[in-house]
Amino acid sequence: MLSTEELQQGLQTRIFGKKVFSFDAIDSTNTCAKTLAIAGMEEGTVVIAEYQTAGRGRFGKLWQAESGSNLLFSLIIRPTLDNKKVGLLPLFAVAGVALAIESITGLHCECKWPNDLLLNGKKCCGILMESAFQNNSLDYAVIGIGLNVNQKSFSKDLEDRATSLNIECGKEFDSVYVFRQIMTSLESLYMEVRIGNFDTTLKRWKSRIAMFGKQITLTQANKETRGHVIALAADGGLILETTEGQLTFYAGDVTIKKD
Repeated sequence: MLSTEELQQGLQTRIFGKKVFSFDAIDSTNTCAKTLAIAGMEEGTVVIAEYQTAGRGRFGKLWQAESGSNLLFSLIIRPTLDNKKVGLLPLFAVAGVALAIESITGLHCECKWPNDLLLNGKKCCGILMESAFQNNSLDYAVIGIGLNVNQKSFSKDLEDRATSLNIECGKEFDSVYVFRQIMTSLESLYMEVRIGNFDTTLKRWKSRIAMFGKQITLTQANKETRGHVIALAADGGLILETTEGQLTFYAGDVTIKKD
């Protein structure tokens, strides 16, 4: 198990990771973090586990991760945000983790709307954002991060779409060091985000996304929509030019048409 002391030693952040709950195994770090957030746990608290028995991706999908080979953790944040900007929080998380991965590996990390990270076209990290509101204001958000660090192989249905830092770089990585780098990168962007300024976050995110201007298929609730990506809406939605005109989407699985 990754010990709290080990994870916090040498951590250079002011907020993120100052309180850590570490587990050998847990049903879901997001579920635990949400319970702590409801109980009033402070911003920056992290729940981390070596293995999740019921890890969740978007749309309730099971998040598959080999025990002890990856980073699986959730972070509680409590930014003061206009409700219209809450939809930008996943982009903040994706951009922050991308910066960390690039500093660790030296590889270019691609951001894929709304909350995936790719290395050489394959998914290495998924992020699950869950938010709660009170009196029409954001009470808290939980950022769930699943990063494939040292996993060397994937099931047949994933091997063409998933990868890890280890596979891409051909070497083992120190998960504790990777965790610290992610905390540092996320907090560096969060100092502006917490007061509603997403300028730096959006600059970092847009410089790492490849789908603008391209033809994509967006799947949502078993319905497929095809169109060209026009822009990102001010509230984080994806604007597509389709046969029905311009449509804005806030969730969905995206497949980019190959050239």
